[in-house]
Amino acid sequence: MADRAAVPEVIWARPERAGRGPKPAYSRADIAAAAVRIADGGGLDAVSMRHVAAELGCGTMSLYNYVPRKEDLYELMVDAVSGEHEEWEPSGDWRADMIRVAHQTRTLMHRHPWLPRLMSPVYGFSPNALKYLEHCLACLDPVEATYGTKMQLVGLLNGVVTMYVTNELATAERSRSLPWSEEQENAVRIAYLGSQIAGGAYPRMAAAFLEDPGPIDLDAVFDMALGKVLDAFAPRGDGS
Repeated sequence: MADRAAVPEVIWARPERAGRGPKPAYSRADIAAAAVRIADGGGLDAVSMRHVAAELGCGTMSLYNYVPRKEDLYELMVDAVSGEHEEWEPSGDWRADMIRVAHQTRTLMHRHPWLPRLMSPVYGFSPNALKYLEHCLACLDPVEATYGTKMQLVGLLNGVVTMYVTNELATAERSRSLPWSEEQENAVRIAYLGSQIAGGAYPRMAAAFLEDPGPIDLDAVFDMALGKVLDAFAPRGDGS
């Protein structure tokens, strides 16, 4: 909006609806749910103030009374799906709890494939994001480390999950665009790779494939990556 003050704002510090008038017709939860439905169906690029207004059945300009910027709309969306995280009583096994958190985040990102594009520390302080972070820190209570170190662990774990899921989604999107099946393409590529390795130019690659000819267990690779991150933060002598 042209008359909006050119100063930083936090959407959560604003009232639900700006201006005077009757009781608001929509809540932030209504607006976020509409935007999430649009993104789930058509991707993040399909989300616009106009499309969200149409989904709600209101005028585009009236929506700005609730959400002054598109970036604020994104923040509402991230908060809404962050609320889908399940919380549980920490088990006391911090590694198991954090692996459970990571798997839950991976599932959440596959449920909402647009989410990795919006993973940013900027959106990390919404109500549901704060609840998620508090839960993670509760799971990490057994770890003898500063809260700053624990926050680093959570951030790195989220980074690994985001990167992994981004690659999974990109691979799936590419497969959908091919005129042949993924299995057919993999067979052709494996045959070509085998022919190159058999020529003797790549002895280390040949030895690697003799050790493990595949196929790659992507879930096992995911768990291995999580384990490496957790190992880096494990106190010495922690065998959990």
